[in-house]
Amino acid sequence: MKRNLLSCLFALSLSLLTAVSYAQQKTDEGATAEVAAATVKWIDTFNTRDPVRISALYAPDAILWGTVSKTIRTTPEEILVYFQESSTKRPDLRMFLGEYHVRLYGDIATNSGYYTSRNPVDGQEVVIPMRFTFTYRREGDRWVIVNHHSSRFAATP
Repeated sequence: MKRNLLSCLFALSLSLLTAVSYAQQKTDEGATAEVAAATVKWIDTFNTRDPVRISALYAPDAILWGTVSKTIRTTPEEILVYFQESSTKRPDLRMFLGEYHVRLYGDIATNSGYYTSRNPVDGQEVVIPMRFTFTYRREGDRWVIVNHHSSRFAATP
């Protein structure tokens, strides 16, 4: 009888662990999809060229090391100025998302990959491939950017 009881308890425990593992996997898949969607939202918002809307995607303590910045931006005001300058200098520039990889660490996530900028200059489209890493933090039901680094691909010899 003890043996049957132990076998039943073991089977029940295994079933519960499997169910919890499956539920966690589904939760992680949902969060991963949300982070990917937050990156797509950044691309779409960037393409509006509205600096206020773009900078609203960043947490108050975010850091931005922008593609064309010689300085790191560590305050909401500096991040806003970066996007104001970018939008003024290149109002027709648009970003296109390429391959990316989301990694989830609870309420923190990273997304690393590449995007491509396209900007018409003197009737010619200038295309610049760039790499990026976004670090997100979950705040309530949204993922905000807490760290963003972007750089051009180096020219190959």
